[in-house]
Amino acid sequence: MRSKPELEAVIRERGRGRAVLVVNSRSRRGRRLFERARRLLDEAGMVFDEVVPVPDPTKLDAVLTDVVDSRPDLVVVGGGDGTIAAAVSHLAHRDIALGVLPLGTTNNFARSLELPLDLPGAVRVLAEGKVADVDVGWFESTGDLTDDPGGADDHEHIFANMVSLGLSVHVAERVPHRLKAALGRPAYALTALRLLPRHGAFHAKVTIDGVTREMPTHQLNIANGAHHSGQRIARDASPDDRLLAVYRLGDERRLKLASATARHVLTGRWRSLKSEAFLTTDEVVVETDPPLSVDVDGEIRGRTPVRIRLLGNALRVIVPTSFVDT
Repeated sequence: MRSKPELEAVIRERGRGRAVLVVNSRSRRGRRLFERARRLLDEAGMVFDEVVPVPDPTKLDAVLTDVVDSRPDLVVVGGGDGTIAAAVSHLAHRDIALGVLPLGTTNNFARSLELPLDLPGAVRVLAEGKVADVDVGWFESTGDLTDDPGGADDHEHIFANMVSLGLSVHVAERVPHRLKAALGRPAYALTALRLLPRHGAFHAKVTIDGVTREMPTHQLNIANGAHHSGQRIARDASPDDRLLAVYRLGDERRLKLASATARHVLTGRWRSLKSEAFLTTDEVVVETDPPLSVDVDGEIRGRTPVRIRLLGNALRVIVPTSFVDT
């Protein structure tokens, strides 16, 4: 593995490094902004050995496998959180830098990397930013996979931002595509309001360092990144802090879920991971009654019980020079 300055020097020296651009051209903004992104990247002096639009997301993993096999120095990926998560699973622990063009609805991981969400700003970071190494998460489902849409291939998975259980899983599965395309993030909130009256609470057992805590709730999150649903979860949360943040939203009462979600949206930028709302760790086991499907960076990846572990500094990314790299 090259040092971060060595990798950055190769990327910046024209004609020396190898760069590939992969864009999910079916994502909400990807279809509309693909050609503009190429033009802005060209104007910024970025040269790509290969440009790969991916109109069919089911082909993304195969495309990324081929890209990694070609041994590039930089892979720039345009799309939403699901697209970026797929890239992270391929690029973790490799001597390759990931560049992000945030073209999705919530762009949680891009926000956590402190990237501008506008296209010119994101391109500017790609052209002028630095190489940093940040944490990712490792997820293992030990539950019954026979009824799971992903099957045994999803028994283990590397993730970028968050593992979620509860109402958000149902929202992600049921948010109307047209509503999402038209409204963006508010589509999730409207769908949650529609589903909440019929959503049943569950009982979670969270085990950290041999200590088990029992939590009745409608929503449980385990975050590597700093954002959920486009909102900061805590002022000191970061994908580079060697911590997983475990937190629930409310208890078994539906009104508590609604008030906790509102508090999360309104106060996340000010509260700290040291507050009683969070448990922080580098490894956690979650069991639930009843067993639940688990959302891993926007995809269903098995059922509870699950084990989640932090992989520190496992991913190299292009970030703004102001990003604090530890």
